[in-house]
Amino acid sequence: MSAFGTLETPVGVIGVESDGAAITRVTWRSTAPEGSVIAADPGADPLLAEALAQLRAYFDGALQRFDVSVDLGVQTTAARAVLLALQETVAHGETVTYGGLAARSGTAVPARGIGSIMGANPVPLIVPCHRVVAGDGLGGYSGGDTGRGLETKRWLLEHEGALPTSLF
Repeated sequence: MSAFGTLETPVGVIGVESDGAAITRVTWRSTAPEGSVIAADPGADPLLAEALAQLRAYFDGALQRFDVSVDLGVQTTAARAVLLALQETVAHGETVTYGGLAARSGTAVPARGIGSIMGANPVPLIVPCHRVVAGDGLGGYSGGDTGRGLETKRWLLEHEGALPTSLF
């Protein structure tokens, strides 16, 4: 059984799921997935409490790198390599293109395939898929509240200093 907790952020309510050994999901939702128990006291699952505290610190501008255990779930070898390359080589305040991430990962995944892997990332923010951009703009983003993906991506990149703050 997994535990689920939420955090109100400037980009919506973030839901975090823990199996006690690793963070298994980060989503923009305030209701627990089927089979999860809403943690009335996130402290009952120390990992969940730590993940929520680190996310709070990130949004407060006090944390630049997450250090909680994550479980990427079932992934192909190439997808896992891409997600790990992203987590390990693209720092707070930096961006990388889809093609650049493909090269960093050492896989033969084409840039378009990198986009699909980013869209399937089970732990966005912690594995920072918002830092992956197109060569000619922001690219896509499936995080955020429904219909607000690119707005969320822009906010996250501005928050990290990777983009100048928008005037409107």
